[in-house]
Amino acid sequence: MRRSVIGSAKALSNRSCQNHWNVLLLRPLASSPSRFLSSTSPPPPPSSMPPVSLDNINPKVLKCEYAVRGEIVTLAQALQEELKSKPGSHPFDEILYCNIGNPQSLGQQPITFFREVLALCDHPSILDRSETQGLFSADAIERAWQILDQIPGRATGAYSHSQGIKGLRDTIAAGIEARDGFPADPNDIFLTDGASPAVHMMMQLLIRSEKDGILCPIPQYPLYSASIALHGGALVPYYLDEATGWGLEVSELKKQLADAKSKGITPRALVVINPGNPTGQVLAEDNQRGIVEFCKQEGLVLLADEVYQENVYVPEKKFDSFKKIARSIGYGENDISLVSFQSVSKGYYGECGKRGGYMEVTGFVPEIREQIYKVASVNLCSNISGQILASLVMSPPKVGDESYESYSAEKDGILSSLARRAKTLEDAFNNLEGVTCNKAEGAMYLFPCICLPEKAIKAAEAAKTAPDNFYCRRLLNATGIVFVPGSGFGQLPGTWHFRCTILPQEDKIPAVASRLTEFHKSFMDEFRD
Repeated sequence: MRRSVIGSAKALSNRSCQNHWNVLLLRPLASSPSRFLSSTSPPPPPSSMPPVSLDNINPKVLKCEYAVRGEIVTLAQALQEELKSKPGSHPFDEILYCNIGNPQSLGQQPITFFREVLALCDHPSILDRSETQGLFSADAIERAWQILDQIPGRATGAYSHSQGIKGLRDTIAAGIEARDGFPADPNDIFLTDGASPAVHMMMQLLIRSEKDGILCPIPQYPLYSASIALHGGALVPYYLDEATGWGLEVSELKKQLADAKSKGITPRALVVINPGNPTGQVLAEDNQRGIVEFCKQEGLVLLADEVYQENVYVPEKKFDSFKKIARSIGYGENDISLVSFQSVSKGYYGECGKRGGYMEVTGFVPEIREQIYKVASVNLCSNISGQILASLVMSPPKVGDESYESYSAEKDGILSSLARRAKTLEDAFNNLEGVTCNKAEGAMYLFPCICLPEKAIKAAEAAKTAPDNFYCRRLLNATGIVFVPGSGFGQLPGTWHFRCTILPQEDKIPAVASRLTEFHKSFMDEFRD
């Protein structure tokens, strides 16, 4: 009983003390303005504004644009859904995507040898089964064993070295050496998820502020303008000469370099896309030599986008890497900083979804190499399937291998078909009123110039859109064909273009040409001045 009374007394005393302190804490200070307010005032209402809006996100993201998957493609996807839910609701029965270099989405088949090796590497337990010998070629089985022996634990689901698996980099370096005739170091190879992350890595390295400039071709692949914007740099445009087949003139480079410097911009690097995207030209050797000399003289890093190196369609042109050109001049590691980009997404392989690629980094001092490695390490590593594919692309079956004949037939069939498709579309464009189209020497695209009637330009202004976007939108709604407006790639002011891939399967190309021809005639008649 005594314990209960004492406990009750203590509890009462504690509550009394606590109430006393609560009163003191709630009582406003004499000097505080809140003394004029009631202590029972309701709390302010929560803000109705979302925590993230267009007004408070990173402005560099707002500035970034990527036309290849922009407004026209979004509209095309909506139309595709309508065709599924309401067949016959449009004057066409399918969407023909000619907007992006995504070959397998349009029916191109993967290279059998590459896929056999990938399958065996991802499921190595079947390598020891007797039935595997009848399902897979002997050289695919042998290559899979070689690759698995280079992977710790033979685990394709594990992280690798941040530059990529060393044995695969050895294979790629050997492939580069065989291609160029000059030594390649596997330690210069950084395997990446396609070429795009490699481009971003170099922009992160080179761009310090909006006063750092990157010389880019116009027209250009929007990856470059987008990555420069995201990393806060300045795009310094140099214009390709459409009249000379999209030629790259060193005099134009010098002019734009001087103009940038006069504006207080420090040029850091020169981007060259060879073969060209979206323009399809293949640079001549003497032109490449002039570009290398220019970069050396001006102290610029040469960023060589060479992802279309297998896509050359004219006998009078051939692909030479910029590294080969630099070494043939006599320039070594201490003379020029050069980064070459390659991808498994293009060429004859078209393995876009596997996300494989690499950059070869030469001419950088060890301290900078360490920084590049650090940036690569932040992403841990690129995916292993992409790494394996990159090694296969640079070391395909050779004469005498079991898969060589089937591999060669698949490769040659794809490339010869692409050449025919390019020629068919080139002729179709050049037969349209007011349209001119340069020859597609390489890559996967045509970039025709269209002379639009003044009425069409005014109609586009009224619709608050660019004239080439207006044309492409009308084309899509009438035919289901998806082109990308030239304004998304940059173009000489006062000119209008669109980019068309040559990737729809060959039996679809006549439909593209006929639908386009019919639409264009109707469009020009409607807006004729």
